[in-house]
Amino acid sequence: MTELWVERTGVRRYTGRSSRGAEVLIGSETDEGVFTPGELLKIALAGCSGLSSDQPLRRRLGDDYPAVVKVSGPADREQERYPLLEEKLELDLSGLSPEEVERLVVVVSRAIEQVCTVGRTLKSGTEVQFEVTDVGRA
Repeated sequence: MTELWVERTGVRRYTGRSSRGAEVLIGSETDEGVFTPGELLKIALAGCSGLSSDQPLRRRLGDDYPAVVKVSGPADREQERYPLLEEKLELDLSGLSPEEVERLVVVVSRAIEQVCTVGRTLKSGTEVQFEVTDVGRA
């Protein structure tokens, strides 16, 4: 199983890491070159939807189809949460008939609903457990 962690690199600056060697810079909205945690949540949702829809889209559009998944949703700062996240999958469907487009939308939506773990987690909610560990004491 891949290990994930963040390391503090400065004031309100962290680097997210995985045991597979991936890195992502995390910081405040006012900092250049970083993602905020909320942006990472949105990117995770869009990435999950893209990956979940890849197979049915490849079958109908070919291996090299271009796609962009855009995700947006403002934070509710009083509750410190995102009440609504909106995703838009942008594709060139001009080579399909209206019936084929309609069927593709159903198949892609179903695939995302069935296998996008991030989306399923956000929709159902999840329990989060947090603890503080003192590593300075042996």
